Amino acid sequence: MKRKTMRTVGMQPWHPYAWQVQSLLLAYPDEQFEQRLALTSRVAATLPEPVARALHRFTAQVEKTNSADLATAYVATFDHRKRCCPYLTYYAHGDTRKRGIGLLRLKQTYAAAGWRLGDDELPDHLAVVLEFAATDPETGHRLLTEHRAGLEMLRLALNDDGSPWAHVLDSVSATLPDLVGDEGEAVMRLAVQGPPEEQVGLDGYASPVFLPDPVLGGPR
Repeated sequence: MKRKTMRTVGMQPWHPYAWQVQSLLLAYPDEQFEQRLALTSRVAATLPEPVARALHRFTAQVEKTNSADLATAYVATFDHRKRCCPYLTYYAHGDTRKRGIGLLRLKQTYAAAGWRLGDDELPDHLAVVLEFAATDPETGHRLLTEHRAGLEMLRLALNDDGSPWAHVLDSVSATLPDLVGDEGEAVMRLAVQGPPEEQVGLDGYASPVFLPDPVLGGPR
């Protein structure tokens, strides 16, 4: 069977570099954060303008913030606001049992590609999905587009809050196809109804999957 190229599935060779730096910027801002910003500036110079512009805006904003305040803002944004939840299956399944199935499928996808997670990482954190996409662009592109509605909800929430990480989501969005048709309708439903809630009468399903709180801190 002829192997697909990135171009045949709507991608470009620069996508993995964009996804890698976006992943780094969405991780907790620890002592290595300044190095990540320097790398971002170098990589952004090689990226298309819509993707690079948003990254430059992020670096310009956070460079004016001291590290302690930035870390506090990260926790306040991603750990304590469900509307800014960075765990993508939450938007599709809420805190229902179906979310456990979604997490399992992601783990299986990673394992099939020979990619292993750390014990303290959930597979649906956006930073994790982007890091995987940087190593397996075709599969990663599919995962990101499958969660397009959730990504858009997160992007809109961060922009509403005036968060610097909104620029990173703007950059991620610029690497993906525009929202069309059913995707746009899915965003509208999420905006009005929120993520699904647990349904009753699920005895026919597998035993409950106990998950961490979806708004715990991201990769650190």
